Amino acid sequence: MNTVESQVAYDRWHRAQGIETTSDNPWHRQIKSYLRDANLSISGKKVFEIGCGRGGFSCWLASQTPSAAQVVAADFSLAAVELGKEVGQQLGLQGIQWEQQDIQQIRHPDRSFDWVISCETIEHVPQPRKAIFELARILKPGGLLMLTHPNYFSTFGIYRVSLFLRGRKFEEEGQPINQPLRSLQVQGWLREAGLKRRHFGSRGHYSIWPGRAPCESKVLASPRWLAKWWGFHPLHVAQKSVDA
Repeated sequence: MNTVESQVAYDRWHRAQGIETTSDNPWHRQIKSYLRDANLSISGKKVFEIGCGRGGFSCWLASQTPSAAQVVAADFSLAAVELGKEVGQQLGLQGIQWEQQDIQQIRHPDRSFDWVISCETIEHVPQPRKAIFELARILKPGGLLMLTHPNYFSTFGIYRVSLFLRGRKFEEEGQPINQPLRSLQVQGWLREAGLKRRHFGSRGHYSIWPGRAPCESKVLASPRWLAKWWGFHPLHVAQKSVDA
């Protein structure tokens, strides 16, 4: 699938999803919890969210502070950006700059942002490793990257393999590209990009049975120090060296 075909497919997908006014997905809740627990404030920060989708989380970020912070919300899909801008206008939020961007080739200079946030995006591009290097490039020295993606070193990975063995195609809600990423693999790419791990955790320890919806399993979620490696919704927080 070439770039134009991907854009058309993602525009169609986002239009089918419609307006997004909330940011209550597992990955968004993890970032909110991390910011609260680490006592981090967005005030005065220049923040870039890439893969903002239809804008729910960017709107939440902008609502957490006066206009002292600048939020740049970007997505590969122009339809998603337009829907997000509509939500921002409905909420009366003035501090968001909306952009169409390719995470593999971001049109911002080196060292542009204090925080870079990317939720559930790198698995939907042809070159996720290249995307991570771009995210590291635009971070200021000392800046933070908050990154989430599905982790297929999990029960969902077993399910995906079982579909392959049965000759069936895996689909994630109709998304045209679905890379089978693993948490350890992504951590390796973060190190290669010159970023140091500051936090790693996960949610989503699901039991999966044929004919049933996935459900959270307390057994799979313990012990916590080990189970974080096979949670389906990992959060990586990595920092760029102040000497970079």
